[in-house]
Amino acid sequence: MLNFERLWGERRDHVAVSIDTLIVAGWTGRDAAAIGHHIEELAAIGVPAPSAVPLFYRLAATQLTQVAHLQVLGPDTSGEVESVIVSLADGLWVTVGSDHTDRKAETIGVALSKQLCSKVLGPRMWRFDEVAPHWDRLVLRAWVVIDGERLLYQEGPVAGIRSPQDLIARCCGEAGLPAGSALFCGTLSAIGGVRPAGRFEMQLEDPVLGRSIAHAYDIEVLPVVS
Repeated sequence: MLNFERLWGERRDHVAVSIDTLIVAGWTGRDAAAIGHHIEELAAIGVPAPSAVPLFYRLAATQLTQVAHLQVLGPDTSGEVESVIVSLADGLWVTVGSDHTDRKAETIGVALSKQLCSKVLGPRMWRFDEVAPHWDRLVLRAWVVIDGERLLYQEGPVAGIRSPQDLIARCCGEAGLPAGSALFCGTLSAIGGVRPAGRFEMQLEDPVLGRSIAHAYDIEVLPVVS
């Protein structure tokens, strides 16, 4: 079970959530040039170009976690900040997440690389209907700690990424995102290129309502033996 504090209007509650469907959307940029840049960015580390854009990867929902300490196999993984839509019985909610990915495995297959790493979610959610009118003004940010230095790793408005409504329509059709589902909506380019780090910090900011959802986790690299 995942545990969230939900905030909407002046109200809040705490819920335990069971997610049985996990979808990670890739290549979700609205700007074709930006998509091309991200494809080139990943091509630089050997990742093949996608067959179509956007793509929707189905992953094991058991990979979802809210840990502050993430164990990964080998030194070639990294996080990427995303907005995440969570569908519950009472509607759609939004939180922040990291699509942590094995970059070495990504050169073999993107779906495989995503399945190999846990997907980390933040501790809070906002009702989607509250932010939908000003969605494009939300801002994603991520920082990494590398060799003891904290660096800004990703930053930008979600306006550069396809809207949740667009993604849900493309992946789920008129039926919408089923209750018990989580949809990662895509990421931004990495400042200075994709690279591993010892710590990943992520934030989704709502400057209109003056609030943010943040979470961070340390990364422990486990040895690869054969």
